[in-house]
Formats: sequence, C-alpha cells, structure tokens
Amino acid sequence: MNLEQIAAKFQLEGTVDRVEPMGEGFINDTFIIRTKERETPDYLLQRKNKRIFHPIPAMMENIEKVCAHIKKKVSEKNGDPMREAMTVVRAKDGKLYFQDEDDEFWAVCVFISDTVAYQSAKTPELAFQGGKGIGLFQSMVSDLKEPLTDILPGFHNIRYRFNQWDAVLAKDPVDRKAKLSSEIAWIESRRDNMLDFWKLVESGEIPTRVTHNDTKINNILFDLNGEVLCVIDLDTVLNSTCLNDFGDAMRSYTNTGAEDDENLDAVSCDISIFEGFTKGYLSQAKSFLTDKELEYLAFSAKYITYEQVLRFLMDYIDGDKYYKIKSPDHNYQRTVAQYKLLTSMEEQYDEMCRIVRTVAAELD
Repeated sequence: MNLEQIAAKFQLEGTVDRVEPMGEGFINDTFIIRTKERETPDYLLQRKNKRIFHPIPAMMENIEKVCAHIKKKVSEKNGDPMREAMTVVRAKDGKLYFQDEDDEFWAVCVFISDTVAYQSAKTPELAFQGGKGIGLFQSMVSDLKEPLTDILPGFHNIRYRFNQWDAVLAKDPVDRKAKLSSEIAWIESRRDNMLDFWKLVESGEIPTRVTHNDTKINNILFDLNGEVLCVIDLDTVLNSTCLNDFGDAMRSYTNTGAEDDENLDAVSCDISIFEGFTKGYLSQAKSFLTDKELEYLAFSAKYITYEQVLRFLMDYIDGDKYYKIKSPDHNYQRTVAQYKLLTSMEEQYDEMCRIVRTVAAELD
C-alpha cells in the first residue's frame, strides 16, 4: 500500500495532490499531504512508532482528549481552535488511526500553515517564548480530569530507573563496570536526594497533572509575528508531575554544548537562558502551581539531567541496547557530557532557586 492509498483511508477535505516526506523524525516517519484545492488544508501523515509507544490506539485517544480540551479553552477565549491546537483527523472507519496490512499504525492531523519553528533557543528572549509555550499548554490542560493511558511506563520515574540500574549493574553483561567506578559513584552519591524528590510525587505532595514530556522548543509552533501559537507532537502526553516538563526543557535549552560534546569545556548551564525560560513559563503557569511545585522547580532541572546521566551510563554498561550509537564509546561520551551539565547546574543551583523565587514574587 503506497502513501496515497494510506492517505485515502482518512476523512480528508479536498483532493490529494501528492504526499511528500517531511523532516527527519527520530521517532515517527512524517509526511505532508498536499491537497489540490486552495481552500482545503494540507495534512500531516505519520507512521507511529509502535516499538516505543504502546498501545497506539490508546496513545491516539490521549492525544484526542488533550486536543479537544485545548480547543474548547481556545474557543472560550475567542481564539482560533484550528490554529491554536492540533486537529486530529479520523480515518474513514471513525478510528483515530489506520492500521495497514503490515500492522503499522498511521495517523493524520491538519497541517498548520504560516508558522515558524525553532531548533534551539540561543537567546533569553526566545527561551522566554519557549517557556511561555509550555506554561500555556500546561495551563490549558491543568483542569483536564479525564485519565490518560500510560503509554510510556516508568518515564521520568527515578525509582523505576534505579531498579533497571541495579539489575544492569548486577548483570554487567559486557564487563564494563570495573573501569567505571568513578562514574558509578556519581550516580550513587545522588541516589537518596533524587528518591526523596520522587517520594513527594508518589505521595501526592507534588501533584500529578497532564504533561507533554517532550518540551524541546521545536515542539512549539510560533506565528509569523513570533508569538506562541500552539504546542505540537503530543504522542508523549501523560499524567505526571509538570516539573518533568520544566526540567526536560532546561536540560535541552540551557546546555551551551552538545548532548554528546567531546569538548567538555564547551558544556555548561547558561543561567540567562534558565532565567528567560522561567519568566516565560511562570507567566502562564504561576496561577495553578502549588508552593511545593515552585519550591522544586529549579530542582527539576537537576533531576531530569541526572536521570539522563544515569540512563546513558546504564545503556553503556548494558552493551548499548537502547540508544543508537555512532561509535563504541558514544554512550560514555554522552554520559560525561551530561554529567558536566549536571555539575554546572549544581554549581548554580542557589542562583536558579533565587530566580524562581524572584520571578514568582513579581507575579503575585
């Protein structure tokens, strides 16, 4: 079955002109469906990665619930729900997906035209807009009470990661543990601190909310005036702590180097980017965050970065089974580069906390 035949399985307006590859997705294969008529929209067609997300039908139900809720909020504010929220297009059989003869899952959403996307946030001003986008998303779904299916069990759950870590260390399948005593000590010295945070999530003292869980700036669309339009790529929406979204953003936004940078001197946490994002985020999220969430907002940056150090090192010890590698020591290089970012955050942690307190107080 070719791409045009797959596109024909969905309830599209207009006539399909062509289907073209779009971007180089790391998770899903993405295509754009061009329609012939000027008055009909184009569409995005994706083959969903069933090896990562499971089950796909439940994932699509999560996305539809979130999109419907956001559209309602946008309409109440007299906004444009077709541009300020994703629109999922159903298959002709009414399902949110089409399953082909190879058991691959396909989904379609309306393509939002006349938008700008950024691959990184190099200035505090752009970081502010990114923070505003994530804060706005969380604000609009903060009262969504319908449960979402957990399609990524254990995601950002450090207790789950420690169980994996302990099992890999015990097995040491490729005999790498002996030469990594210092790196293993990095993980173990912070174990209690990280678990103490997660206990607050488990007890409900830090509440569970609807979260995006992939808060890179390229998952935010901006209009042609540079204003936040909507958050996209909702495959990872889950019920978790919203601090994970903040921390994950800070891990990617503030890093002055690459995730696997061989020049560790190039890697640090840019505190000006942290401040810009925090100002944008709290401009939208301050109204619904609890005092405990505000207290741990800066900590979440350390938490998510630490988790990534653990996961890279764990995969290296496990024989590189999870992450794609470009060289035999790629996961080790990722480990040490992320650890450098973590230590930079730790060195600036007091200032990060001060920024959060100051920005929050200014919004009272």
